[in-house]
Amino acid sequence: MLKELVEQIVKKLVDNPDKVYVSEITGEQSTIIELRVAPEDLGKVIGKEGRTARSIRTLVQAAASKEHKRAVLEILE
Repeated sequence: MLKELVEQIVKKLVDNPDKVYVSEITGEQSTIIELRVAPEDLGKVIGKEGRTARSIRTLVQAAASKEHKRAVLEILE
């Protein structure tokens, strides 16, 4: 569920939606979501002063809290 949420949000933001890769590593109490985008789209995902990335992380944490889990979004280069 979290993987699909991140994928939908990020694909709307970037110029190359076909180069968006999201993987999910699930543990007992937490989930790590790794996001990879094209190098030219990295700035769009991070946003000015990291605001866009912070907003995406907030949405992911809110969705994870519904399942009583903790989620971390990692944006990889």
